[in-house]
Amino acid sequence: MDYQAKYQEKLTTAKEAVKVVKSGDWVDYSFCANHPVDLDKALAERMKEDSSLKDLKFRGGIALWQPEVTKLEDAPGRLIWNSIHTTGIERKLINSGICYYVPIRYSEVPRYYRENIKHVDVAFIQVAPMDKHGFFNFGLSSSHLAALCEISDTVVVEVNENMPVCLGGFEVGVHIDDVDMVVESSNRPMAEMPSGKTSEIDEAVAKLIVPEIPNGACLQLGIGGMPNAVGSLIAKSDLKDLGVHTEMYVDSFVDITMAGKITGKRKSIDKGRQVFTFGAGTQKLYDFVDANPSIMAAPVDYVNDIDVIASLDNFISINNTVEVDLFGQVASETGGTRHISGAGGQLDFVLGAYKSKGGKSFICCSSTVPTKDGSLKSRIKPCITEGGIITATRANTQYLVTEYGLVNLKGASTWERAEKIISVCHPDLRDELIEEADKMHIWNRTNKRV
Repeated sequence: MDYQAKYQEKLTTAKEAVKVVKSGDWVDYSFCANHPVDLDKALAERMKEDSSLKDLKFRGGIALWQPEVTKLEDAPGRLIWNSIHTTGIERKLINSGICYYVPIRYSEVPRYYRENIKHVDVAFIQVAPMDKHGFFNFGLSSSHLAALCEISDTVVVEVNENMPVCLGGFEVGVHIDDVDMVVESSNRPMAEMPSGKTSEIDEAVAKLIVPEIPNGACLQLGIGGMPNAVGSLIAKSDLKDLGVHTEMYVDSFVDITMAGKITGKRKSIDKGRQVFTFGAGTQKLYDFVDANPSIMAAPVDYVNDIDVIASLDNFISINNTVEVDLFGQVASETGGTRHISGAGGQLDFVLGAYKSKGGKSFICCSSTVPTKDGSLKSRIKPCITEGGIITATRANTQYLVTEYGLVNLKGASTWERAEKIISVCHPDLRDELIEEADKMHIWNRTNKRV
């Protein structure tokens, strides 16, 4: 089969490819680092020139840069951006009335596409160059992209030579036979998402978590200062033969691997391989995962499947949150009605880690956050801020960690967990929380004055 001939037949420019978009269409921009760049710019230019092109509904998630179409002056009246999981960029778009969040557990997204969405008019996906077998690798985001291609009327791939090739077992690419148009990009460097510097609080939390990790454990880390601090501390520890099975692949895993701590030898499945469904970080990460046989990309309905997670002994899940209340409810998506991120895979890993033999799930946060006037606002509250969204219910929360301590809430009664939760909040705020707990009838007279 002459795949190169098919490639040339389908090769076109971004300007020509975006002509397929019609008013009223659902246009899918795929996910995270795979969002299109040249196609997005070309479509924005077309929309500037043709004011009759409107009522466009876009879908994407974890935007690493602001899509050009959302920068149009009349964007709020002509398009809607629907996000599976939001970044700071998309939070701003929410505030401007352009973006809306899609509430869903990340593990359910491929099925959601196949059984609920069922139809997408146009899919724009940034991919790696075609291989000799006719496949375009999805690179950094296996996620749900195979499902997206299956249900799309028109699939347009934007080829970028700098997209890492991430190997895996299944659903890691699309074949030239299933692609309608090929656009060769300007081969710009991949967008980066640095983890950021860790704070003293992040390091304090990390020091409490790392002693809880046994040799041979399997790790899942989220993005942000605290997971990054945990990763740095693991890299300097005496731990060995660790494994990786994580929703998001971040720079910390590269550091831990280069320190010789990750071998994957004790994993019951995918032995010796670091499994992930999407990745974002610095060029260090992109160079490391490229064509690396020890790395395994896979769709999110496999990676985040609770039973798959549970099959890995000593699974360690480490995630951040925005607020926790005295009942042990975890709100990681919003601060009151202000949207921040999304459900993502937090609940998948909270449940899967606890179901794992020897597994542990850690929810982390700083005890307080500074306000504009310089005062401290507690992240631990009597009740979640009005309008706040619960990501992990009180029945699911296991370990809660702040810079003031680590407590296991699993199975604790309401008065026990109130005592434990207050013990890790800021000391200056404990008396006030005790008074509130007493009003809510979850403070027993025998409780310790923590």
